Amino acid sequence: MESQSKSAIRPGITRPDSVGAAHSPFSRPGLLARVGPFALVAVAAEASLVLPPGTRVSTALIVSLVLLAVIALAFLLPWGRLPAWTPVLVPLTCTGWALALTLAAGTVSGIGLVVLIPLIWSVLFHRPWESACVVAAIVAAEIFMSVTQSVPDAVTARRVVLWAALGALLAVSTHGLRDRIRRSQQETAQLQERLRELSIIEDRDRLAAALQTSVVQRIFAAGLKLQGVLTLPLGEKARDELESSVTDLDDIIRLIRQAIFGLENRLNGDGLRQRVLQLCTGLSPVPEITFSGPVDNALSADASDQLLDMLQKATGLIEPDAAHTWVDLRSGDDLFVVVTWTSPGGPPADGRLERDFSPLRDCAGQAGIAVEVEPIQGGTRLTWSLPLCVSPPLADPRGSSSPVDN
Repeated sequence: MESQSKSAIRPGITRPDSVGAAHSPFSRPGLLARVGPFALVAVAAEASLVLPPGTRVSTALIVSLVLLAVIALAFLLPWGRLPAWTPVLVPLTCTGWALALTLAAGTVSGIGLVVLIPLIWSVLFHRPWESACVVAAIVAAEIFMSVTQSVPDAVTARRVVLWAALGALLAVSTHGLRDRIRRSQQETAQLQERLRELSIIEDRDRLAAALQTSVVQRIFAAGLKLQGVLTLPLGEKARDELESSVTDLDDIIRLIRQAIFGLENRLNGDGLRQRVLQLCTGLSPVPEITFSGPVDNALSADASDQLLDMLQKATGLIEPDAAHTWVDLRSGDDLFVVVTWTSPGGPPADGRLERDFSPLRDCAGQAGIAVEVEPIQGGTRLTWSLPLCVSPPLADPRGSSSPVDN
């Protein structure tokens, strides 16, 4: 009977912004809704040049159309395979497009505000350092326009100061808002996770109460009746069968208790229980796994990794034709690991036993762990132990008692 209990998987907290991956601003779901408003403004700005007074510099108009086409084609690039810094090239190219468009229309045409398009895009969907690059590019564009149009130095200085201040204001405030939104989403996810955990605990308590009244007590009563029958004169075979049945009932009660109170014992998919279950689930046949005591936090992180490594080596020694396999972790003075299996041919000969398990003993010896290998009736048993943490967390007190003292 397997006593595995599925641990809840904590849902990952997804970042609400797109800075987690370099290609996210250009390929994540919802791309059309994100790009559409910017594309409409850009096309409207280009189309507005047909209105009076028209285009003043034809070459700048051609450059702006080429840059706009380059920006549109950039969304087709495989951003996931490009370096992490490359996404900043898109808003920088957009800044060049805004500069060319402004030069084509003239500074008095009122079209210069299109330079805000790359800035707004970057502060919404890029990282802070990328926004800083775009602000610097905008300031450089304003200086370039001032120089090419022989604007007085005072006007140039005013443009630099105002555009730098405006860009910094938008960048700082928007990135701060994004951070607050991300923290709010993380807190919401944590609250939802806590609510889910409380719901699991409530379901566990309800299940425990139902099994206690409807199943465990009846099994316990049946065991007492069988123990009472043992006091009657019986044949040796019948007595052995009854004793075996009482033992089986005790084991059933213990496994039911572990299934109830071990369910989501830590509510953590990274606990030692869950890691052992994941390791053993891949074995064939799947072993019967039992845990006794507070196993999840009984060991340090290094000792847990050591245990899993040795357990993997130990289970790798099990014969493919093993009839039954048990893995038992018991937390007492130390954390004891017992791996037992039965084989149709019985335990191996002493020489083969020593030869097969010598690599495992050598590996354990390097870590200062003693592994006991012993033949049992019809099979083999491995046992080793690891020291517990200094102050392991207390287990659920309900999980440390059983209706039947095994």
